[in-house]
Amino acid sequence: MISKIIVHADGGSRNNPGAAAIGILILDEEKKKLESYKECIGNATNNVAEYKALLKALQLAAKHTRKEVHIFMDSELIINQMNGIYKIKSPEMLELFQQVKDYERTFTKVIYNYVPRENKFQAMVDKLVNEALEGI
Repeated sequence: MISKIIVHADGGSRNNPGAAAIGILILDEEKKKLESYKECIGNATNNVAEYKALLKALQLAAKHTRKEVHIFMDSELIINQMNGIYKIKSPEMLELFQQVKDYERTFTKVIYNYVPRENKFQAMVDKLVNEALEGI
């Protein structure tokens, strides 16, 4: 098991709400790829897709470590909600937030970071989302 991993996650939908997908990239500390993942998740809003990507990212991360996980996403909303900066009003979003918080207990430490869409690793997960959506 690795002591620290880096995870980039993204979710998106076409027509918001509409066909939605998630993309995840798991890297070791040297930024070497350990795993990538893409999946269509049915119809959802962009924000729900982002939360589902985050939840799946934590589930996949647990295969590689139980210690420290650094999550990177291009959704300021989700990152700020996970860091307690923004409140959550939607019951559906609150339920997904709680699922993520529950799953966090699997790890010693989870750190949430905002990263712009232009970041090369974030661009890779965005591409995974689009590939999954094009495969429908």
